[in-house]
Amino acid sequence: MEIPYTYKPRPDTGLYNAKVGIWLFLASEIMLFGALFSSYILLRVQAPMGEWPKVAGAWPQGLLNIPIGTFNTAVLITSSVTVVLAWAALKMNNFKAFRRYMVVTLVCAFGFLGIKSYEYNEKFTHYELRLKSGEAMTGHLEVNGKHPGFWDFGSIYNLARLEKEKVTEIKFTADPVKPKSGEKHADSASHAHEAKTYALGDIAKLDAFVLRNHTFFAIYFVITALHGLHVLGGALVLGYFAFPGSSMWKSNPEQFTNRIEVAGLFWHFVDLVWIFLFPVVYLL
Repeated sequence: MEIPYTYKPRPDTGLYNAKVGIWLFLASEIMLFGALFSSYILLRVQAPMGEWPKVAGAWPQGLLNIPIGTFNTAVLITSSVTVVLAWAALKMNNFKAFRRYMVVTLVCAFGFLGIKSYEYNEKFTHYELRLKSGEAMTGHLEVNGKHPGFWDFGSIYNLARLEKEKVTEIKFTADPVKPKSGEKHADSASHAHEAKTYALGDIAKLDAFVLRNHTFFAIYFVITALHGLHVLGGALVLGYFAFPGSSMWKSNPEQFTNRIEVAGLFWHFVDLVWIFLFPVVYLL
């Protein structure tokens, strides 16, 4: 027995089965990301006054890379436009144009992920240093002549690991600190990019910009990584329809067009999440 309304809309709702299914799925996704954003708001509201999302007591340059985040936002918005154009090309019976637009969409998707991995590299090689004297700073670490990397997670240092490996001193290149509005540039900016040596006994805290370091980074990595997985999943589905799954265009073009519409709805949702995520996490 053939399942009804797989590509023809129901007369009472005007929707076919897949469209009903994707809207139900997106409702569950809204609850998932809504819970994460709610957790972010509650944690931020409960944070000590003036401490969110500061690290080392100040706004260091490079805490989050706003220009790169802005560019990534433009990349995702572009991909939303091209996926609509791909669907419109099918409506106009132009399969070649559909594939071109889908290729552009995939380039944008994997470009977004590549840029995000670059941002992660910045965080995993960026450290917060607090001295027992009370001085705090952010910057880049050098241990025994080596700079900890990103892809080798075992190379990420904290104070406990340094003590375990019996490291006696480290070199640290501090970031310039952004002055508050109305203030002149801090004197510390002139000492940026100058590596200084610190004895391990003088250090109270040392850790990379990772989840365990600061609540802000825990939220940042959880939300952006989950969003990145959605981008990857959506890109794989769109890539399947653009190439091996496109054979349905010859046998049932209407159902294939509907599948692109459904996949496009998911892609728009992924882009919409980022449009909320970017200002909330990067700008506020």
